[in-house]
Amino acid sequence: MKLEVKKIGNSTGLILPKELMAKLNLSQGQWLHVTEMPDGGVRLTPYDPEFDRAMALVDVIMDEYKDTLRTLAQ
Repeated sequence: MKLEVKKIGNSTGLILPKELMAKLNLSQGQWLHVTEMPDGGVRLTPYDPEFDRAMALVDVIMDEYKDTLRTLAQ
């Protein structure tokens, strides 16, 4: 699916087709979570506050145990 980046008022945005909205189970006013992929692309998923809280916890743990994780990665 190809989407055009458009000027929307004083902002820039994308218009999501109805089919994509249905596929993502989205409705107007909901938020999307954008994940950067290793190949330079992005992944759009419906925003999940529980996932966001879990990722914040993972960031704290990874920061606290960064030396241990670095050693385990070798």
